[in-house]
Amino acid sequence: MNNFSLIPPVVKNLLIINGLFFLAKAVFTSMGMDLDDILGLHYFSAEKFKSYQFISYMFMHGNFSHLFFNMFAVWMFGSAMENHWGGKKFLTYYIITGMGAAIIHYAIIHFQMLPTINLMETFIASYNLEDLIAFTSNHKFIVSPERFPDIYQSYLEFSQAFSELQFNPSDKHATAVTLQFVTEYLEYYKNLPVVVGASGSLFGLLLAFGMTFPNQPLYLMFIPIPIKAKYFVLGYGAIELFSGIQNSPDDNVAHFAHLGGMLFGFLLIKYWNNKQKNHYY
Repeated sequence: MNNFSLIPPVVKNLLIINGLFFLAKAVFTSMGMDLDDILGLHYFSAEKFKSYQFISYMFMHGNFSHLFFNMFAVWMFGSAMENHWGGKKFLTYYIITGMGAAIIHYAIIHFQMLPTINLMETFIASYNLEDLIAFTSNHKFIVSPERFPDIYQSYLEFSQAFSELQFNPSDKHATAVTLQFVTEYLEYYKNLPVVVGASGSLFGLLLAFGMTFPNQPLYLMFIPIPIKAKYFVLGYGAIELFSGIQNSPDDNVAHFAHLGGMLFGFLLIKYWNNKQKNHYY
């Protein structure tokens, strides 16, 4: 065990960097630029996806409470793990679990979005009214006049053209309008999912703390009795799994990203432990 530090250097720098990114977001927002859209992680086949987003998304947060609670937990569990592991190993773990969380999250998103994407691509390739009906019958359009005025206007034109096509399937103008909208909507739909936050790395740290200090008592708000770290981790993981499977439409929390951080953290710790054992042999 290394010498104890209340705020070890890597944790301190992570807190500072996350704070600076949050301030930058506020400044760019005042200038009409959406930094979440640039640095948040997009779906891998979306036009706005960039490889650097696998790292940059970890330092972006939706609002101040999101930032505060994430950074408080990073300090609380991250300090213990950096003191135990040292800075280099801790940072490696933090980055890998964050990237792992993103991979698991978008693997789930991919399988959720793929049927809709396939329906749109089928219509674009066929121009067939039956394929268009199959798409519209199986998809609830995500458009808003307040948030997405451009695509909303195109959606209104599409709705009119779609009605005309059902009376006259050979209407070339209506076919062209629907085809243009579905082509635009396909890219728009792929660009919709954006994940931000350090929660994937945080849940990796939570798992590492539970595995490293399994019997350490944790005192939680509103619960007057201590809970051993190992039971807290198992319970929290179970809640995240249940919430992810439930997939409530009003829930914007990336539960499978949290589980992905825990999964990659578990695999990385096991790898390190096995490597250490083999080294001793």
